[in-house]
Amino acid sequence: MRPKIDDTWFGSITVEGQRYEHDIVIRLSGKVRKRDKALSKKVYGTSHTLSLAEIEDLYRKRAERIIIGTGQQGQVHLSQEAAEFLKANGCQADLWPTPEAVKQWNEAEGAILGLFHITC
Repeated sequence: MRPKIDDTWFGSITVEGQRYEHDIVIRLSGKVRKRDKALSKKVYGTSHTLSLAEIEDLYRKRAERIIIGTGQQGQVHLSQEAAEFLKANGCQADLWPTPEAVKQWNEAEGAILGLFHITC
């Protein structure tokens, strides 16, 4: 069951009443966990470029789509390799500034993964 995201503000996101003060990912199972930004920082020196390693860690075979909250001002983007990996696996990637991504997440249907950056 996909959890509802209640709201997001700079530096926080609230899912089903639980407030998180770090970036999160939401699995197909609905489980919320802390985003492993080190997977991208190791490659690019920043967590604003999503690396292939980070996307491979998040991706699951049944996923039809991934919704990515790119930050309050939209600073996060996919690396070329990550975008190609998702395309090759038939998983649509939708990137929006986090407030819009939250809205899209709550309205979405199907097998969807989420990644939400909560600052910049």
